[in-house]
Amino acid sequence: MSPSEERVARAEALLREQGKRITPQRRLLLRIIEESHEHLDAEQIYLRAKRENPRLSLSTVYRTLAVLKEAGLVEQRYFARDHQREYFESPRMPEHYHFTCIGCGRVIEFETPRMQQLKLELQENQAVQVTHACVCLEGYCADCLAQGRKGKRIQLTQQ
Repeated sequence: MSPSEERVARAEALLREQGKRITPQRRLLLRIIEESHEHLDAEQIYLRAKRENPRLSLSTVYRTLAVLKEAGLVEQRYFARDHQREYFESPRMPEHYHFTCIGCGRVIEFETPRMQQLKLELQENQAVQVTHACVCLEGYCADCLAQGRKGKRIQLTQQ
């Protein structure tokens, strides 16, 4: 069994523990997300899933993603300040954040111990419990800066 198949099997077990059914659509979307090394939005997931299940509808994909998100099996991300497009990824990855180049649209993932420090500081100073952090940085990547693309902003919601 491949690592991806093992993660899908664990996800199915978690769904069962939560009293949720294991539908073919849930299994298919879990597999697509687990096997992907890209940031996929709902429409991209739909197009990949439709190759295997031509009868699948986009509304089923959205409903299934909502169930998987509620179960903690997918994480929803935004890469632009307007939050017009949601991207989904597996929670198997360590906590990380995204920098989006507004010149070319490239998304760069990064990790930083400073977020843990910030969460602890907030918890101590405000007596809150931080359960999730979402940081979305925008600017120009090194390639765009080197090629003089700074100032030529793309529409990030059309990635």
